[in-house]
Amino acid sequence: MYDFLLGGTDNYQVDRDACEQLLRIAPSTRELARVNRAFLVRAVRYLASECGVRRFLDHGSGLPTRPNVHQVAQEADPSSQVVYIDNDPVVLAHGRMMLAEDPSTTAVLHADMRDTETVFDSAEVKRLLRGDRPVAALFVSVLHCIPDSHDPWQLVRDVADRLPRGSYLVISQLASDNAELRTEITKFMLRITDGSWGQVRSIGEVNRFFEDVDLLEADEPVEVSRWRPDSDLAPRQRTEEWIEYGGVARIK
Repeated sequence: MYDFLLGGTDNYQVDRDACEQLLRIAPSTRELARVNRAFLVRAVRYLASECGVRRFLDHGSGLPTRPNVHQVAQEADPSSQVVYIDNDPVVLAHGRMMLAEDPSTTAVLHADMRDTETVFDSAEVKRLLRGDRPVAALFVSVLHCIPDSHDPWQLVRDVADRLPRGSYLVISQLASDNAELRTEITKFMLRITDGSWGQVRSIGEVNRFFEDVDLLEADEPVEVSRWRPDSDLAPRQRTEEWIEYGGVARIK
């Protein structure tokens, strides 16, 4: 679905049909996807160019979409390393094609990001974490795929605790303070994914992901198009019945 909303071609009729239904519930969804992708690119470029980060863990990376995280990071330093983590075999297949660019700096790990033991015990992540240089853990538009019963807040804390001191978090999550809309979209997504989804959360619930970290370039989490916008021409939503909400933070 995300690929279709971004204008990509790696999608199926069932994805397109679901997106058309979702657009009737939340008309800004296509702009929301573009806003979120632009945020990911800005955040990675900022961390690589201004914070000196050379190692990235992209949780729930999804299908490759140019520019990919490694391409943005390697603009700052061609030696930058990225591990993409996803449990979708289709993502793995596409990722292997992407790896042809430079397998020495890029890896795709087929794993459930909720299984931190498997993720951090993998050869790919162990190689990435050698030494004590900071790492950026990306959770961009993915935590809403995890229901409260699986405690996504604890997942983020667990990952942060395993990273070297001075590492970073990049988080965005679908959010709305309209309880009726949250319920409607969540029920719709659960239905079309056969229950393998999480939920749209309130602003307050998303703020909890940023407890005990130092936010960068903003005093609080924001609608992500407002985080270091490139210009007045950057993608914006025409309506904000729901938003991608989040930020970039340094782990204490």
